Amino acid sequence: MKRILFLLAGAVAAVAAIQKADACSNVIITPGASADGSSMVSYAADSHWLYGELYFRKAATWRPGTRLAIYEWDTNKPLGSIAQAAQTYQTVGNMNEHQLIIGETTWGGREEQVDTLGIMDYGSLIYITLQRARTAREAIQTIVDLANEYGYPSEGETFSIADPKEAWVMDLVGKGSGGNKGIVWVARRIPDGYICAHANQARITRFPLDDPDNCLYAPDVISFAREQGWFSGADEEFSFRDAYNPLDFGGARACDARAWSAFNILCDGQFTYLDGGDEVTRPASDWLSYAMGYDLTGEMPLFVKPSRKISVKDVADVMRDHFEGTPMDMRVDIGAGGNACPYRWRPMHFKWEGKTYVNERAIATQQTGFWFVAQARSWLPDTIGALLWFGCDDAATSYLTPIYANTKEVPECVREGNGDLLHYSATSQFWICNRVANSCYRMYDAMEPVVRESIDLFENKMITEAVPEMDARLLKIYNGRGRKPGRRCAVRRTVRELTKFSVSTAQEQFGRWVAMEQMLTVKFIDGNVKAQDTDGNFLHTKYSDGIPDGLKQPGYTERWKAAVARDAGSVLEAR
Repeated sequence: MKRILFLLAGAVAAVAAIQKADACSNVIITPGASADGSSMVSYAADSHWLYGELYFRKAATWRPGTRLAIYEWDTNKPLGSIAQAAQTYQTVGNMNEHQLIIGETTWGGREEQVDTLGIMDYGSLIYITLQRARTAREAIQTIVDLANEYGYPSEGETFSIADPKEAWVMDLVGKGSGGNKGIVWVARRIPDGYICAHANQARITRFPLDDPDNCLYAPDVISFAREQGWFSGADEEFSFRDAYNPLDFGGARACDARAWSAFNILCDGQFTYLDGGDEVTRPASDWLSYAMGYDLTGEMPLFVKPSRKISVKDVADVMRDHFEGTPMDMRVDIGAGGNACPYRWRPMHFKWEGKTYVNERAIATQQTGFWFVAQARSWLPDTIGALLWFGCDDAATSYLTPIYANTKEVPECVREGNGDLLHYSATSQFWICNRVANSCYRMYDAMEPVVRESIDLFENKMITEAVPEMDARLLKIYNGRGRKPGRRCAVRRTVRELTKFSVSTAQEQFGRWVAMEQMLTVKFIDGNVKAQDTDGNFLHTKYSDGIPDGLKQPGYTERWKAAVARDAGSVLEAR
């Protein structure tokens, strides 16, 4: 197994790319690839400056002439205003009342393509589109119209866009400030039964030029690249990625490696993909050198067929990945410390004795603000079918709680304004999840399994029991006991019930996580591990319920012991 931290000699541009690639990861599941027939999108909003809270905008109608103020999502900087739509839909996080889902990952692109005069940044594109579009295709057109009319000041983006029937992946980037307002873009429908993943690197290369059912693109996507001198071949040879976000070491190792890892997990190490209309199966290891940045001549498939039908839990657990079981496994090199911690603090590279080395960037990361797995479920009416599994902070040590997107109230623990990055809130899910995560980082191999067991217990119960039971109950109410389904009074009752469930479930689990953090403090204080019985009670001695019995001190990993012995054995050796 190759060492995870390796030499990157003289690759200044690649290091710069790694440094910028600290953003997000998405997985997209089509209905035919999912265990229950739902479309799914997962998203980890990874930023050191992003607070974990659940954005909530109610549906509304607006008077003619109303203006909508635009603020840059990343900074809250005022950018301008646009004409408000006559009607806007309810949105909860990155999903709306009609089961439309949008996620994203940022990939930078060429600096000269940023429109410094534009006002429709990528975050505004997401959340305004969710208020205005009902389907994935409508969303693509809305994104294009908004960016072209008002200008696009952000870097390159890949969007995940899904509704109950279809799932799409869309790459886009601006045209710069030289009189070329708007974006160049391409969107591809993911074949039903397949999945896609992207992580801060443009993913669409060559694409069909005459297949509007499955591929949409800007009329000038090729001609603009020609004008800029970024492409000179035949149209059918055009690659969006190669023209607008050329792959380098950083794009592969810090970005596409995450997409490769998601595929590797969900495909059980075998990539089945379409090649000229035929299905081909090859081992995931064929793209390992590509993902690690050693060989950039290959091209990882955009779509792959999973080896099994994918559940919500499967997707959630992919978002907890640290490259476990691969040559990039973050638990096994000396950077993991003495307790196999799969995290590396930023920056994403370091120098030693004139050489540059990288820190891995896995799907699960410490700087996550919020993350989710959203489901669009075609067999249910929109009122019930739109379901957002929402979490805060590092996915590996946090849980997802189910929130119906048609809720009329957001739980207090994830409500906007309940704390921020500079103000602690004892009632905030973001802050308690950070406390649990940062507890685990100090003694990961002992503490994470305790936390993960609790996460799995809660999520599995929600996925297999609580949500299906609530769906059935809600559908019965919605159908009006034999009367016409979807009557206004029945919808109101349905919404009241799903709101109660969403709020109470989130708040009850928040309370459990507060208790979890307290238990971790008691159980693992000072490097000790206190024993518990099957009910979770701490074992104590015969004569005092305040003195622990069965206390253990697990110490450090064998690799760490060997490293310490090599480094300071002459001083530490017992004689």
